[in-house]
Amino acid sequence: MVSARACGAAAISAALLFVMGCGGVSSANKSTSSSSASNVAALVVNGGPNGGYVNGLFTTVNVCAAGTSNCQAVSGVLVDTGSFGLRILSTAIEPSLNSALTRETDASGRTVAECAQFSDGITWGPVARADVQIAGEKADAIPVQIIGDPSLSTVPSPCTNHGAPEDDLKSLQANGILGIGNFVHDCPACAPGGSSNPGFYYGCMGSSCQMITLALAQQVANPVASFATNNNGVVVELPQASSSTASLNGSLIFGIGTGSNNALGGAHVFTIDPSTGNFNTAFNNKTYPGFLDTGSNGYFFLDSSATGLAACPMSAQGFYCPSSRATFSATNTGTNKATSAVSFTIDNALSLFSSPTDTVFPTLGGPLPGMFDWGLPFFYGRNVFVAIVGASTPGGTGPFWAY
Repeated sequence: MVSARACGAAAISAALLFVMGCGGVSSANKSTSSSSASNVAALVVNGGPNGGYVNGLFTTVNVCAAGTSNCQAVSGVLVDTGSFGLRILSTAIEPSLNSALTRETDASGRTVAECAQFSDGITWGPVARADVQIAGEKADAIPVQIIGDPSLSTVPSPCTNHGAPEDDLKSLQANGILGIGNFVHDCPACAPGGSSNPGFYYGCMGSSCQMITLALAQQVANPVASFATNNNGVVVELPQASSSTASLNGSLIFGIGTGSNNALGGAHVFTIDPSTGNFNTAFNNKTYPGFLDTGSNGYFFLDSSATGLAACPMSAQGFYCPSSRATFSATNTGTNKATSAVSFTIDNALSLFSSPTDTVFPTLGGPLPGMFDWGLPFFYGRNVFVAIVGASTPGGTGPFWAY
């Protein structure tokens, strides 16, 4: 059974808690970026490290004990424009490196743990400091989450109330999640004086854990914002996928307008609400909160009654299975009033999954009432720019998307 990852692997809080990411023809310049450039990391869409992912976008991240040469390259890390911060499975790193990562502690000396709340489950584990390097860019001593660490094997019930733990390779289907969305910290509402603490962070002594507030400086953070240069956002560059295929290669380019390979060119800027992270998507004469999310493995929107698309049976639960291919159009509008009509097509997921070797499905979609999730198929054939909140770019100050 193939799992739907609606809102990707992502539902992290920005200024307020909001659900994101488990994202016409683009007018962006199609650059000829080389993965040998210092600000370019190789991307691949394939089945992931466990072989069962569809429309999963992966890269390799180097993790080091802060200030040391005790490092490890971790491949199969899911790239997610719908969340913020690096999360690594404890089983994906060597025990010697794991033990060398300095754990964050709260004011009472307890180990800080995170319950990262995603739309399809949660990840649980301690927060530790690590040097994070991707391609030639490095973030020094930033907080990251170690998912499923055996030192904190008991997940508190207030955390599991938000969903089932995805704390191993079988359930997460990735060696980690690289959150490179529009925001820096994953839970401003959890900071002292925050508007509403949704219970992301805990202070733990042994198996006893209590919900806490946590200063922004100690929270899991988007590594891009801590790069010395090329730190105002990213560009996700993927080639066109006209039909299903086994795999697809692309580039993750750091920086916006900081060099010859990340210029905005003709891309249109769509500013987003800094409190929700969304723009508006108009579809079938109604308007919905919309977002661009590489961590979602399809187009997720409305439900069968609103779209006329039949839902799939249990073997492909969470996706649409129309009797014939259906083409739609929706219009995205930024808070700056920029608009773009986007045409997309939905195929029968059961038929798509009948190929045992394909993992790239540009016409995959599923139900998500009340929101419009432009998942990874939207990114095929586009250069999509993700500008970080407060960062200066040639297209204006973030947060915004551009394509």
